[in-house]
Amino acid sequence: MATAKKAAAKKTTASSTGPNADAVLNPLKGMAERLQKLDLTGSAGKVLDSSRKDLQALMQVNEKSYQGLQTMVQRQTEMIKSAIGEWQEAAKGMPGKDAKENLAKLDELGRASFQRAVDDIKELATLAAQSQKDAFEVVRERIQSNVDEVTKLLQRK
Repeated sequence: MATAKKAAAKKTTASSTGPNADAVLNPLKGMAERLQKLDLTGSAGKVLDSSRKDLQALMQVNEKSYQGLQTMVQRQTEMIKSAIGEWQEAAKGMPGKDAKENLAKLDELGRASFQRAVDDIKELATLAAQSQKDAFEVVRERIQSNVDEVTKLLQRK
């Protein structure tokens, strides 16, 4: 009889700490059962479709970045060609003239070239910023779309 009382006492102690203590100590217990009960009808297709859209967005971002880089390189090439042409024209007009006059022209051309270089840097910075803005907009739209999809999935439950 004493053994039966001890067994009953153990049962009451175990049930008082019971499933709550077990759940606190082992939060993953029963996770497999809960996952099996989830209704995932069509979810795999939605996940694949979302992943496909993510990849498409990534390809668009890469394309926009590449186009922006091409535009910058083309513009830089035009700027360099223009500067070289100006310096060549100035050099052609210098032989046989007064040295002071040549130095004055070189000084003027140097100042103008410096100002043009500053303006060109501003233009290139603007091109780079626009390219980044366009690429980021694609990413922002895709992130918003993912948030909307998750919100819809959570509202169904």
